[in-house]
Amino acid sequence: MNTDKIYAENIANEYSHKSASKVVALKKLDRLAKMPATVFTWVFGAAFTLLLGLGMCFALGTLGGTTTTFVVGIVLGVIGIVGVSVNYPIYKKILEAGKEKYASDILQLAKEISGE
Repeated sequence: MNTDKIYAENIANEYSHKSASKVVALKKLDRLAKMPATVFTWVFGAAFTLLLGLGMCFALGTLGGTTTTFVVGIVLGVIGIVGVSVNYPIYKKILEAGKEKYASDILQLAKEISGE
């Protein structure tokens, strides 16, 4: 076994021009279908989690400490809970729409790869 030859081939492969394969294109389409739902879910979930935490701070008296801030904290907390609770159903709807948008392209490419 010639290790120098294998090493040289590996280095040459790093510098050679690579054509995009169908599997890579299929992975890119899959990412395009799922990315909007994932990004929205993270941003939406983080925002409403922070809102819930802010409401807890007001309600527990960490920020403010008056009756008015207590009521504001309860309202913000409830809004945060509602936002976090609807995050997953919204994610599923956006994901379904993304999959629907790219379904024909993904299925066609998958058939080409599998050789049908």
